Amino acid sequence: MLFSIGDLVSRNSHNNDIVFRIKSISSDNTAILEGINLRLVADSDLSDLKKEEERDNDDLDEVTELIRETKLDRDEYFYLPGKVLHIDADKNYLDRCMNLYKKMNIMAYGLLLEEDEIEDNIDDYLLKIKPDIVVITGHDAHYSDDTYKNSNNFINSIKKVRNYEKSQEKLIVIAGACQSNYEELIKAGANFASSPKRINIHALDPAIVASKIAFSERHKPIDLKNIINSTKYKQEGFGGIITNGIMYEGYPR
Repeated sequence: MLFSIGDLVSRNSHNNDIVFRIKSISSDNTAILEGINLRLVADSDLSDLKKEEERDNDDLDEVTELIRETKLDRDEYFYLPGKVLHIDADKNYLDRCMNLYKKMNIMAYGLLLEEDEIEDNIDDYLLKIKPDIVVITGHDAHYSDDTYKNSNNFINSIKKVRNYEKSQEKLIVIAGACQSNYEELIKAGANFASSPKRINIHALDPAIVASKIAFSERHKPIDLKNIINSTKYKQEGFGGIITNGIMYEGYPR
């Protein structure tokens, strides 16, 4: 069977459990694969691949209902959700997350950077955008020798953010991807991080967490369990600390 860059495929050796898009194909017939819904990069011999059909990835109506469980009183009050800077190493995932922010009417700025480029570039965007929430994500992997593909890049980027703003109440940081080193991301200063059980996370999970926080009332503690339970794999894929919300509420409308 012939395969091309951009084809949707699954791996026979893994019971075709995850759908990927082919990112590149090398001369030795090895394909680099990116998960369609999971923030996962893998490689595979072309002989192990099966073609899959194109499908609609996101039901944004369902996701937005999950995020906006508390109905806002828009007859008398107005609301100013937090501003998001979302840094992602994957354009497909970034576009999907930005579509979610747009549907939620959240002011969000998307920035496409490779994981190892974030640390050196993040200061300029923090100063320019002055976000309330920073998302740092892309791809990661946990290897058998207890090393990680990109966790150190995420950790160093978090530390840069904390040099800019030390308070975890004033600037919320959400960091990590599939199988990331959750404990070290939290120690570095993230409010929320993946992945406590070193599992894969959904492409939209960082944006879902950011959106839930953006609509959490200022000076009131966030509902930590509710936010984590809004993600695909709940506490196995995401964890965090209790902080206050960042949304202003005003009157009259």
